[in-house]
Amino acid sequence: MVTDTVADFLARMQNGIVRKKDSILAPKTRMVLEITRILKEEGMIEGFEENDGVVNVIVKYVEGEPMVTKFVRISKPGQRVYVGAKEILPVMNGRGISIVSTSKGMLSGGVAKKQGIGGELICEIW
Repeated sequence: MVTDTVADFLARMQNGIVRKKDSILAPKTRMVLEITRILKEEGMIEGFEENDGVVNVIVKYVEGEPMVTKFVRISKPGQRVYVGAKEILPVMNGRGISIVSTSKGMLSGGVAKKQGIGGELICEIW
C-alpha cells in the first residue's frame, strides 16, 4: 500500500521519462489529477486521460527530449513545508514550476504568487 501517492506519482513520472516512455500510468487520486492538470496548463505534458482508477499521462517530447526532466517532492507527510506568497521563488530561473496547495485549490507557484496566496509547497518540476 502506497502511503504517499504524490511521491509515488513523481517517481513514476521521473522513471518513465528516463526510460523514454510515451505515456505513464499512475493510480488516480485527487492530488495526482490536480498535478497533471497543472502540468497540462503549463505545457509540460501533452495531456492525460482518466480511466477506472488510473491516470494515463501522455509525455511531451520536443526534438526527442522530454519537456520535463526532474520532479522533486518538497513537502512530505512527515515534514510539511509551508510558504507565503512572497516566499514562492522561480524554479530553475523560470524554466520550471512549483506546485502549491492553497485555500483556493492546487495552483502553480506563479499563479499563487500573482494571486497573493501561499500554502503548502508540494513539489518542484523542471
